[in-house]
Amino acid sequence: MSQIENVLKETRRFPPPPEFQARARLKSMDEYRRLYAESIEQPETFWGRVAEELPWIQRWERVLDWSEAPRAKWFVGGKLNASAVCLDQHLEERGDKIAIRWEGEPGDTRNLTYRELHAEVSRMANALKARGIGKGDRVAIYMPMIPELAMAVLACARIGAIHSVVFAGFSAQALSDRIEDGECCAVITADGAWRRGSVLPLKPAVDEACRG
Repeated sequence: MSQIENVLKETRRFPPPPEFQARARLKSMDEYRRLYAESIEQPETFWGRVAEELPWIQRWERVLDWSEAPRAKWFVGGKLNASAVCLDQHLEERGDKIAIRWEGEPGDTRNLTYRELHAEVSRMANALKARGIGKGDRVAIYMPMIPELAMAVLACARIGAIHSVVFAGFSAQALSDRIEDGECCAVITADGAWRRGSVLPLKPAVDEACRG
């Protein structure tokens, strides 16, 4: 049997430029290895320190609980909101910086700052709440890879709803199965999605899935 020779071996190293390295959180591999070793040997100390960087709604009582091993419980008693972690804590210092830089299939582009994204997510979250959707409810997301997909995920997190992303290429039946299995009370979608040069209709598939 013939063998394919590996001709793509790469041994060169390309160190980062000094100005990039100066801004890096970790300045060397030695520093990285020390942190990695600490995370293995003293996980509660390491992750407790890292967690202090997040905007907790309610601080945890214990970093790690192994009382039901092998099931681990992390940050017992703590509460935070993923949407606030991704957006709110950045508004003061990074509000006008780009949060999402998007390019669509036909070549259209769109940039959203943290402040703009926060406003859109809040608007979508309020729209969900106005429809009676709240903490613990399941929401299916059947959308193309557009900024509104990220908004939908963050909006669900903001109100405590559980999101279930369904690949936009799935059929109406496949979508219906996932809506039923997830016990979803709502579906967030778009009229259509660009795919290989043409528009794939999504809303009709949602209508069919909901009828089923």
